[in-house]
Amino acid sequence: MSDAFNADLHCHSLVSDGTLAPATLARRARDNGVQLWALTDHDELGGLREAASACAEIGLRFVPGVEVSVSVDDQTVHVVGLGVDATHAGLLRELQRMCSGRDARARRMAQSLREHTGVDDAYEGACRMAGNPALISRTHFARHLVERGVCSSTAEVFSRYLTPGKPGYVEHAWASLEQAVQWIHDAGGLAVLAHPGRYRFTEAREREMLGRFRDLGGEGIEVITASHSAADWRKYAGIAREFGLRASRGSDFHCPRESRCDLGRLPALPEGLAPIWDLLH
Repeated sequence: MSDAFNADLHCHSLVSDGTLAPATLARRARDNGVQLWALTDHDELGGLREAASACAEIGLRFVPGVEVSVSVDDQTVHVVGLGVDATHAGLLRELQRMCSGRDARARRMAQSLREHTGVDDAYEGACRMAGNPALISRTHFARHLVERGVCSSTAEVFSRYLTPGKPGYVEHAWASLEQAVQWIHDAGGLAVLAHPGRYRFTEAREREMLGRFRDLGGEGIEVITASHSAADWRKYAGIAREFGLRASRGSDFHCPRESRCDLGRLPALPEGLAPIWDLLH
């Protein structure tokens, strides 16, 4: 496959914090010219069966995936698993265990938001926004606060209330980097570091993390993704070459109204990179 191949290997449905059903996303990807599509909901495999069935019906090549939340220092880092077995008992068990504290975290977030915004139904509103009540996230709180008129966009909610150091942010102990890579590999998948340009590491700490990810057996890194600038594309293309990582491409699509890039509408990978999809069968 060439670098111009239209693969979109990072996307979210209403099973996690997206707003569209898996089958709707499959049709949207096909209509946008995507040739290889992955559904990668946060810490959740529940939408993969519907997505796979829809792709089989419309003739779209599908990759079952997941985006695992990882704690590194004081940040949440994401590792995408591509080609995972959606029925793998170990992966299902570990994701469920890790997410068991989400509801308690959501209630603490709601209390803090009530104190700082005056919104007294933040928890109930986030639950209503969540397609999967067991997976309430910051994005669901952000959508509710926009609906209540506290902020004009979900991006504004995140910047004012829902990032580390802001009043509505509540830390959660996610997987370790080692655990995430191991779970993905045990389920037959490839581990890809998601949107590295979004994290707030020093240059030295970033390189240390990338080296550890590679040494643990991580296979890829997202070079082209909606939150990356052209400078990020160049930087992480160089990182991919230097660290011997396969390059991935994914829109990180969540919602037609919120996402920076629609499914399949990303630039091609920079030349000379080895695409992660060459390893997917």
